[in-house]
Amino acid sequence: MNKWDNNRAWFLILPVFLIVAFSAIIPLMTVVNYSVQDIFGPGQAYFVGDEWYREMLHNGRLHEAFFRQLLFSFSALTIEVVLGIAVALTLPKKGLGASFCLVALALPLLIPWNVVGTIWVVFARPDIGLAGVFLNSLGIDYNFTANPVDSWITVLVMEVWHWTSLVILLCYAGLRAIPEAYYQAAKIDGASRWAVFRFIQLPKLHGVLLIAVLLRFMDSFMIYTEPFVLTGGGPGNTTTFLSQFLTKMAVGQFDLGPAAAFSLMYFLIILLFCFIFYTAMMNYDKGAAK
Repeated sequence: MNKWDNNRAWFLILPVFLIVAFSAIIPLMTVVNYSVQDIFGPGQAYFVGDEWYREMLHNGRLHEAFFRQLLFSFSALTIEVVLGIAVALTLPKKGLGASFCLVALALPLLIPWNVVGTIWVVFARPDIGLAGVFLNSLGIDYNFTANPVDSWITVLVMEVWHWTSLVILLCYAGLRAIPEAYYQAAKIDGASRWAVFRFIQLPKLHGVLLIAVLLRFMDSFMIYTEPFVLTGGGPGNTTTFLSQFLTKMAVGQFDLGPAAAFSLMYFLIILLFCFIFYTAMMNYDKGAAK
């Protein structure tokens, strides 16, 4: 009877396996199949082995987009985490002010990606945009559509504006979860504000910071819509990140084989960086606990 019951349990989870297979494994296997073929049209595909992978590894434009992506993701992550912790520490702990701040901070997270890009196109325009006109009135020659530095800074500021709220809310939840007894003990010992942050708040924020870093890194490393709407990847290719590079290859040039090979490499790169982040932060936690 027990054996039958255990076997019947497999039938209960069978729908989950079918959904996962349909939504993830089958599309992934399709991409793997495309990545080893040269496709000319329906029924005209030829096996090429690892040719597309080798081509992608030696593609100079891909290398440029990759380093551009790394610089952007690490810059955004650093600013968002530091700013998120700083703002969370200053928020009121309770009352109407706390509720108002939390609602206001959540608003940017509710705006769709394409709308964010459109907002910043209007906001940063050097001729009619509030920010663009203000900067030019200060004597700064700002034009994000023509100057690569201006376009870079604008995309970075847009990303920080859109997603720092998520880090703030996570850190705020982590700070509110710290028992009041810790603060009372620190007050009795005469601990400074910095000591409270260094030895109580920061270690207790470790869990939420791990979630924030992983979420923000994955999302920033896959950014597509906002810079596409704001700059279209330009001027030139200065704001063309990996996802835009992939889209141009798959949709613009219809190079399905190389695009499929790069898609798998892109996926593995994100997994690798997330594993490194996770391992580093977990080892830091173990070291701090000793």
